[in-house]
Amino acid sequence: MRKTDNLFARLAIFTVGLLIMSLGIVLMIISDFGASPWDVLHVGLYYQFGLTIGTWSILVGFTILGSSAIMMKEWPQFGAYLNMILIGLFIDMYMLLPFFTEPVSWLGKIMMFTIGMVIYAYGMGIYLSAQLGAGPRDSFMLALQEKMGWKVSNARRMMEVTVLIIGWLLGGPVFIGTIIFSIAAGSFIGLALPQCRKITDKILKKRTLDKEIDRSANI
Repeated sequence: MRKTDNLFARLAIFTVGLLIMSLGIVLMIISDFGASPWDVLHVGLYYQFGLTIGTWSILVGFTILGSSAIMMKEWPQFGAYLNMILIGLFIDMYMLLPFFTEPVSWLGKIMMFTIGMVIYAYGMGIYLSAQLGAGPRDSFMLALQEKMGWKVSNARRMMEVTVLIIGWLLGGPVFIGTIIFSIAAGSFIGLALPQCRKITDKILKKRTLDKEIDRSANI
């Protein structure tokens, strides 16, 4: 099945995945138990220069996409731009909800952070399963890997350590959860992605079959 098949359904799955992933991001930030390295940077920029966390996510993503385009001498996939914009919008939307408040107890902080990380992993699994392209940060990671000859793991580690240091210097929320995320997030995503791909493939195959039945009935 070609990626162009069921484009509307893929866009819907892609958007739902980003909506879920953004919820995970916000829960980790609000938990006050730490955030992912990129979100440490976004929050640090927000603390120092204003705007919103979501706006900084978009601006940083735009800068990274531009760098990727220059390095690879080609425009990133459409999904990378959509990813950049929607995640920023969704983050700001969730941050405005009044019932999302920082937990008082340590147990509450840990629970909110853990739930956020699981939701993040499954949201990423869902949006990636739509196969409309990776986000700007992953695009830049692949550009570094190709141009510098590094392993993907080394390129990702270099990126995350760099943005983490910058975010920390800007006052971003570095704490125990940041370390946990850096160590465990890959494993969570590794578990979530195959499950999400199976569900997405079933949905897309069913829609394709339904379309074929409709065409046959109209002949």
